[in-house]
Amino acid sequence: MAVKIVTDSTSDLDPALAQELGITIVPLNVHFGQTIYKDGIDLSTDQFFDKLINGTVFPSTSQPSMGEFVDVYEKVNQPGDVIISIHVSSKLSGTINSAQQAATTLSDRIDVKIVDTQQVSMTVGLSALGAAKAAQEGQSAEECVAIAESIAQRSNFFALFDTLEYLEKGGRIGKARSLIGGLLKIRPILRVEDGEIGQFAKARSRNMGMLKLEQAVRDLGELDDIAVVYSTDGTDAENLLTTVQGLLPEGKEPYITRVGPVIGTHAGPNLVAIAAITSA
Repeated sequence: MAVKIVTDSTSDLDPALAQELGITIVPLNVHFGQTIYKDGIDLSTDQFFDKLINGTVFPSTSQPSMGEFVDVYEKVNQPGDVIISIHVSSKLSGTINSAQQAATTLSDRIDVKIVDTQQVSMTVGLSALGAAKAAQEGQSAEECVAIAESIAQRSNFFALFDTLEYLEKGGRIGKARSLIGGLLKIRPILRVEDGEIGQFAKARSRNMGMLKLEQAVRDLGELDDIAVVYSTDGTDAENLLTTVQGLLPEGKEPYITRVGPVIGTHAGPNLVAIAAITSA
């Protein structure tokens, strides 16, 4: 018997790292008009942002179908296995609904446990990584689920946006809607709160925004993990990585990754974000 980890492409996990840890990533969909692309498969991140910034059609996104999850679960499963499927907040996407429907359909022959992280991007990714590492160490499915849930509950995600235009068009503005129309040249910093996007702070310049991101993480206290995320230019993300890496336990390095097309649809260009997991 083995424990298999599945997540979705909103986790923004590096594909090589996911493969190394045996994590299967189910892609969401990006729609440009009538053309549908599988996130991270049919459309590279560079191609996506070129179309987003320079194209005339604004993209939309959709979750994988129940049938796609059925196919994935059947493919990764071996007799006696347990699949742990770890996903983006149910308040931001219907992805977990598709996963739950697939799990119910297969319940007579495949054991699938669903984890709603109530998170997004690399806070989902870090939950999946934690569960995958535990599975490789031989921990039980129940222990792996508990680890994924614990990481999700200790997750903090802060994001500095260049504009909220894309988040508003994508319908994911959530509790930060009050910021629309009053920003002018203010740079908004949002965070995930109770599975939704909420307002955290505002900055009068990008440099001030980066300092507020750093301070937000420092204010969390002791940390177990950090991941820095960006959409287009990675310079600020690299600098932020350098400033926060000393906040982790000795010998532990923060991750840096680029958002994929689905998160990029809502984040837009010039996003820098940080995912931080507080210590237990």
